Amino acid sequence: MSDLITAGWLSGWIRAFSELVRTHHDQLNALDAAIGDADHGTNLARGFAVVATELDHAPDHPGDLLNLVGSTVVSNVGGAAGPLFGSFFLCLGDAIGNDSPLDSRRFALGLRAGLAGVVARGSAEPGDKTMYDALAPGIDAIAAAAAARHDLPGIFEAGRLAAEQGRDSTIDMLARKGRASYLGERSVGHQDPGATSATYLFTAATHHVGDSDVRG
Repeated sequence: MSDLITAGWLSGWIRAFSELVRTHHDQLNALDAAIGDADHGTNLARGFAVVATELDHAPDHPGDLLNLVGSTVVSNVGGAAGPLFGSFFLCLGDAIGNDSPLDSRRFALGLRAGLAGVVARGSAEPGDKTMYDALAPGIDAIAAAAAARHDLPGIFEAGRLAAEQGRDSTIDMLARKGRASYLGERSVGHQDPGATSATYLFTAATHHVGDSDVRG
């Protein structure tokens, strides 16, 4: 198993994420119904179906591919998820550039830039009950595992586990951002839909790295 990531691997990762949000869109809508507009899953599934189509003729360079993904997400994913996920991919693409293949440490730096884009767009902080609460620990775990020179399956599995813990931690949080914040104390006891969908980014990476050669 190589420790290198190509544009082809990135395309497969995003396709795997698209399939996960399609499969789980009812669950995401149900989570959103408790504290939002009940359309988070529908918005993501519809938008990433367009992304998957665009990937059929995507550029064969990592940065260009991710910028295409980001701009497509912004244009086609409704609600707050479009700007937030779009910013993540746009900033990730800008950070890693078009040199290929990438090693895991450089990819981890790109993920941190993607997280910074989410923060800049949504002003989220730890404990606000948002996608940040899954993204940040997942990316931290990936960066630590990459720095320790673990192999890619181990790196992405560490990220998945940390993201899931962050997702689960949102259940007991009081929402301080977005529509859920209007509920005040009533937002406590509900898992955040954005943190849930963000966790699928890490799940998709673990599935894809297990199913494919990362050089592809």
